[in-house]
Amino acid sequence: MGILNVTPDSFSGDGLLARAPSDAPDDAVVAAAVRQARAMVDEGADLLDVGGESTRPGHTEVDVAEEAARVVPVLRAVRAAVPDTPITIDTTKPQVAAAALDAGADAINDVWGVSSDDALSRVAAERGVPLILMHNRAEPRYVNLVPEVLADLQAAIERALRAGVAWSNLLVDPGFGFGKTPEHNVALLRELATLRLLGRPIALGTSRKSTLGRILDLPADERLEATLATTALGVAAGVDVVRVHDVRANARAARIA
Repeated sequence: MGILNVTPDSFSGDGLLARAPSDAPDDAVVAAAVRQARAMVDEGADLLDVGGESTRPGHTEVDVAEEAARVVPVLRAVRAAVPDTPITIDTTKPQVAAAALDAGADAINDVWGVSSDDALSRVAAERGVPLILMHNRAEPRYVNLVPEVLADLQAAIERALRAGVAWSNLLVDPGFGFGKTPEHNVALLRELATLRLLGRPIALGTSRKSTLGRILDLPADERLEATLATTALGVAAGVDVVRVHDVRANARAARIA
């Protein structure tokens, strides 16, 4: 899964709006998104993930109108450019998800998939689209990390099913870097195979994350090798989807794993 950040403040510095003159994508930004999407598909991306709000610590929150204004033009253009490649919308807002699906997205990626709010699940159910439920917590406090992550995700699956999402349309993500300390993240990497107990495909997003930088004392743009190691670990443990910035290298690592 290749990452397309339509943001000015992505932690990895790859946001397409980082040098844009406004908060909405102009023609040049949309064209850049299309070029990036095509390049990622050529490099081996099976899916693309488009997001209009950074999820890094300390990010600036955006409202529904602004987030939709960022992603909708990009989704329309990317959908036309790579019509056969599934696209997920990375959002926590049901209104943005609905607008994104109207613009050509095929699935929803919810970084607060364990929230008690079922609004995104209802959108996924009404549209009949896949939903990625990512684990997250407001505070990284656990008594027993892996069992608690599994329990939270199981509860999220059950809520989504009650909201009407089909079992076959659900994926889970352990939320590497979300509501967890670096020590928690490393522990999760070692136990990824236990997520298979949930019976759903697993997505994993470790690309350029701060935990990797802390271990190696490297900035975001020098974390490729660390990302490749986590991709290989994940695929070997049974992960089905890896969400990455550097598609070609990660696709090769995944094939070897």
